Amino acid sequence: MVKITAGDVKNLREATGAGMMDCKNALVEAEGNFEKAIEVLRKKGQKVAAKRADRESTEGLAITKINADKTVGVAIVLACETDFVGKNDSFKELATQFVDIAINHTDKEAFLQADFNGMTVANKLIEQTGVIGEKLEITAFERIEAAYIGSYTHIGKIAAIVGLSAATDKADVLTKDLAMQAASMGATTLSYNDFDPSFVASETEARIAVIEKDNIELGRLGKTLKNVPQYISMAQLSDTVIASAEEAAKAELKAEGKPEQIWDRILPGKMERFISDNTTLDQEQCLLDQKFIKDEKQRVADYVKTYGDVTVSDFKRVTLG
Repeated sequence: MVKITAGDVKNLREATGAGMMDCKNALVEAEGNFEKAIEVLRKKGQKVAAKRADRESTEGLAITKINADKTVGVAIVLACETDFVGKNDSFKELATQFVDIAINHTDKEAFLQADFNGMTVANKLIEQTGVIGEKLEITAFERIEAAYIGSYTHIGKIAAIVGLSAATDKADVLTKDLAMQAASMGATTLSYNDFDPSFVASETEARIAVIEKDNIELGRLGKTLKNVPQYISMAQLSDTVIASAEEAAKAELKAEGKPEQIWDRILPGKMERFISDNTTLDQEQCLLDQKFIKDEKQRVADYVKTYGDVTVSDFKRVTLG
């Protein structure tokens, strides 16, 4: 029988992160062969992974990395089953090792097949599933390239990366603010210009149906009814729609007996309210059209303009669950 030394066990443990007894048993089964012992642990991981395949991995860590030039950024989620594992230092270190590899690959599939100390990232996940005893997987992978990139991570649960068209003065402040906005408010796209018309149409119909249903109950209870918007996105507010809304506002002022000479002081506020009431989809899902979390009197797009000749070229957001 091959003698297994404490040093052998220590080396295998450092290489795999497995427990002392697991490492010793693997070395015994492999008759002291280091590479075979790693394979033993990997096969154990495969068995555990198969048993836990239907488990939900909704905990873990969202993490980002940006290259030295600030021109490439990546955000990934290393997911596990429990918060206990997600907060473990060795788990966090594993996530850091993964994101260091991820930044060099353009998509999740290439990343999973990348080398991790002699095995693929995918196999490392399987191996660590056996070591930890929980299902581990990469549930999110996002990567962007831009002239300047910044990031923000919220307590390891949500992470965002934002790219600018130029490395403007104080770009680090701007990108952090924008990444924080994306992480906090859950935008899914940059602008309403990105929406497909069919999506806007179906979303409008669905939202109006929900409000009308709510109003039936509110009416039964004698409460104030919700406003039923005609539109939900700036994509629907054509010049004709805006002009019609302005005429309706003028007619309202006239009916209220407001002197025509002061209409020009009242109309801008009414039109601003009309646009706000009829662009709820944009405010929810479009980063540039949301109210800026640090100053709700301005939109994110207005905040970006304060930095001069620069635009937001891209952003990505990842989250647990």
